[in-house]
Amino acid sequence: MQAELDTLEAKIRQVATLCHALRQENIALRQQLLAAQQDNKQLTARLDAAKARLQALLETLPEDL
Repeated sequence: MQAELDTLEAKIRQVATLCHALRQENIALRQQLLAAQQDNKQLTARLDAAKARLQALLETLPEDL
């Protein structure tokens, strides 16, 4: 009986350790996602600015080219 309880205790510790590791990984992944979203937002803004500059440049070209 004691051996079974010891085995159960070891398994519970393994599950608790795994749960902790997964929570830490989840936190890290959330931080990576947030950073990627911020980068995406900045790149989108830069792309929009470049499109606007290109459109303005195209409007200065004569139409008979």
